[in-house]
Amino acid sequence: MPRYTSVFKDESKLDINYVPQHLLHRKLQLNLLNQFFRFAVESPGKMTQRALIMGHIGAGKTVLSQHFGLNITREAKQRNINLNYIHINCRECKGNLFMILQRTIMKFIPNFPRRGYSAEELLQALMQILDEKDAYLILTLDELESLVQNEGSDPLYNLSRIQEDRINTPKRLSLICILRQPGHLEKLDPSTRSTLQRNIIQLREYSESQLEDILDNRVNLAFRDGTVPHQTMNLIAELGKSESGNARYAIELLWRAGKYADASEMREVLPECVRNAVVSVYPVVRRDMIPEFSLHEKLFLLGVARHFKQTDSAYMSMGDAEEAYALACEEYGEKQRGHTQIWKYVKALSTSGIIETMVSGVGQRGKTTLISLPRIPASDLEQEMSKLLSQDWR
Repeated sequence: MPRYTSVFKDESKLDINYVPQHLLHRKLQLNLLNQFFRFAVESPGKMTQRALIMGHIGAGKTVLSQHFGLNITREAKQRNINLNYIHINCRECKGNLFMILQRTIMKFIPNFPRRGYSAEELLQALMQILDEKDAYLILTLDELESLVQNEGSDPLYNLSRIQEDRINTPKRLSLICILRQPGHLEKLDPSTRSTLQRNIIQLREYSESQLEDILDNRVNLAFRDGTVPHQTMNLIAELGKSESGNARYAIELLWRAGKYADASEMREVLPECVRNAVVSVYPVVRRDMIPEFSLHEKLFLLGVARHFKQTDSAYMSMGDAEEAYALACEEYGEKQRGHTQIWKYVKALSTSGIIETMVSGVGQRGKTTLISLPRIPASDLEQEMSKLLSQDWR
């Protein structure tokens, strides 16, 4: 037998730290950052700047800032300007300014002493290093809420006002702060808050079509040709949209689905791989909810599970669902309910999160309700329903 070939060609392109060359659906925000910090490559040392990036988890805050950092330092190098971009995650530093400044300084001096300094002394040391190296720094503080919760306003106040004590010297330190919710700004004193709020970039959650574009780009980079069907990407995009447009979650699902395909030695990353991936990332459907469903809801789910287990499709029509439900009713000797009642089952199961519904789109004749099973493997659901229905008949 020929050896199995992985569906991946470069899975590093799905790593959380990967910064793509082309940033999709964030062009306006990237242009704003470029405009805010244009002085850094046109008149370095003349001014300093602060910007605030806000948005939900997976909205692209980190990758936007890192993409900007790569671009502006590349341009600065071409102009012989010693501009540095350093990205620090405040949560990884336990919301501690001392650790943040220590990591920053060690980017310039790797063997810098780890002890013997206060945070205030480290800040002065950082400015001295920048002077000695004739360097400029854009320091990005990611997950800023961790620093604010732990130490309040003082760290940001000191960082943003450090240049005021350095009269007639080049202005070398600028800040980008990344925050999830604006409510954390209320914990800052008015002076610090006003300093940060001058340049705000708000990232709205990605739409489903935007997530599909992002996933398509990553598939082209990370997977072998023809191994990820469009319906698989559509299902992952739907799941990402249901999690507040979370691109990070969608990309992780894509990677994990590929791993399930490899583990099963499959030639394609099918929707069932995605369902397995969802359960492994975090269980969205609570199994203890399932026994509470009515008898005919369980029969309907059994039919749905069997349909998806037997096909590679990510979606089924309402008509196919009713046929699958009718077969399950026949097997268990139950009289099937009418269309109106079945539709009530569909709405109840959709509300619980175990299935999803959508109206068929362009390219299909007429309009019909499409049903997907995004959050639980079809084989697991079939097994669970069969067990529960057997208990009902005892």
